[in-house]
Amino acid sequence: MKKSLKMAILGMAAVSMFALSGCGDSGKAGGNDKKTGGEQQGKLLKKIKERGKLIVGTSSGYPPYVFVDATAGDKKVIGLDVELAQQVANKLGVKLEVQDMSFSALLSSVTADKVDIAVGGGGTTPEREKAMAFSKIYLPTEQKLLVRKEDAGKYKSLSDLKGAVLGAEKSTTQEATAQKVEGAKAVGLTNVPDAVLELKHGKLNGIVMEGVVAKQYLIFNDDLALAEFSFPDAKKVSAIALQKGNDDLVKILNEVIDENTQNGNFEKWVDQYSKLAVEKAK
Repeated sequence: MKKSLKMAILGMAAVSMFALSGCGDSGKAGGNDKKTGGEQQGKLLKKIKERGKLIVGTSSGYPPYVFVDATAGDKKVIGLDVELAQQVANKLGVKLEVQDMSFSALLSSVTADKVDIAVGGGGTTPEREKAMAFSKIYLPTEQKLLVRKEDAGKYKSLSDLKGAVLGAEKSTTQEATAQKVEGAKAVGLTNVPDAVLELKHGKLNGIVMEGVVAKQYLIFNDDLALAEFSFPDAKKVSAIALQKGNDDLVKILNEVIDENTQNGNFEKWVDQYSKLAVEKAK
């Protein structure tokens, strides 16, 4: 009887231990599920590393950020944003592939998973942030108005733009700025070089353009000038775009931006590619 009772107690203890062990496994499984969810959030980073290549979309014609090296037979895209992308690839330990396209196609290529990240002077807007994620901002600059030199003294304030036709690259913050000018007509064009040609041919009165980029076009075109005012509350900032749900990659992008801000590389690249643009831009 005592022996039977002892066996029963041991059996109950074993069942209890198994049950507790099962509860522990269940809790651990829940943790694994949670971990799996975290890994799913980082699926883009995983894909990049498995592929061994970072695919970067950009839109050239925007020196010193991105422009085509006209002296290279393969129409290589260079610029400070390409340098930044290379730094990201280096940190990930992968190769870099750059795909050049129109700016309007650039942002949709991110959401359509055609490129991993997008660079090229693009900034954040509330509308864009609904569709994609962004790194922290870098290189803030003013929006300026590029005009024909003969009209340089004509536009001294926003009120002088009433009735003017203002060009800007499609789907950019510059186009949004042009659209806000009261009494002016905003025209979106495929790229900045096309807008410059329209300005020179008298089809536009001015082009809303990032200050550092506008200065590059002044070097190439002595018949153009900057209007004597800046757009109020229209600071242009740059950021790297990518698909939502990739916080681990955003963290890496931010680290690269911080590193190259602190070591002075951004300033160095602006100077370097501003000079190269004079020699090689197309």
